[in-house]
Amino acid sequence: MDDQLQWSAVRRGEQPPWVVSDDLWAEIEPLLRYPGRKPLDDRKVLCGILFVLYTGIPWEYLPQELGFGSGMTCWRRLRDWSDAGVWQRLHEVLLGKLRAADQLDMSRAVIDGSHIRALKGGPKTGPSLVDRRRPGSKHHVITDAGGIPLAATLTGGNRHDVTQLLPLVDKVPRIKGIRGRPRQRPGRIYADRGYDYDIYRRQLRDRGITPVIARRGTGHGSGLGARRWVVEQTIALLHWFRRLRIRWEIRDDIHEAFLTLACAIICWRRLRQSKS
Repeated sequence: MDDQLQWSAVRRGEQPPWVVSDDLWAEIEPLLRYPGRKPLDDRKVLCGILFVLYTGIPWEYLPQELGFGSGMTCWRRLRDWSDAGVWQRLHEVLLGKLRAADQLDMSRAVIDGSHIRALKGGPKTGPSLVDRRRPGSKHHVITDAGGIPLAATLTGGNRHDVTQLLPLVDKVPRIKGIRGRPRQRPGRIYADRGYDYDIYRRQLRDRGITPVIARRGTGHGSGLGARRWVVEQTIALLHWFRRLRIRWEIRDDIHEAFLTLACAIICWRRLRQSKS
């Protein structure tokens, strides 16, 4: 659904995507912790955070008539919940539910990265090698065989994709959901030529993972694209959230909070599809 479809749905009186459903709230509410007096209901503030994530609107322009509180209130709650690990735990809970529903395929994983512009600079930015050396960042994503995001990281735009291969693999959580040992390691890792370094192949094998990485200098048509396209689709879904298309936050932790929350929302959508 693009931006025009989002707003046309609102005009038709349908529930916009930033409204937290009862089912989603039931997953999130037990994870929230906010010390002291809460001047505004958590659920309304979460709707405000999602509104900014979906629309990309600046915090200070968050419409007061929506009842989500001020942009500063939503920003502070996003920060506090991120510091408390809420978004990461939500992501892990939903991955477990996907595994319980037999919707998670860890037989292989796929990895890739994507550039975004960083208009205000800040930590984890750098001169982009694909955007005339303008300040930029990179989203690095690892998914399961079906494109479900398992983990994501943020780096400067000048960082090589391969530097995040092992950090992403190690960031995949221990996924529960069924009886027995949690699953953390995929059976195989698929990646393009940017990850073609034998030292990293050896380190993947040391972790019990079989690397399937395209070799530099070989012709196209290896067939790996039939496996790797799912991560490109997932990156496109992440950038469907307007706040992730361009990095507006100077603070890297705030942008990473949005990135993790978006991964959780994608998992939630997939879980709902599996039940329909």
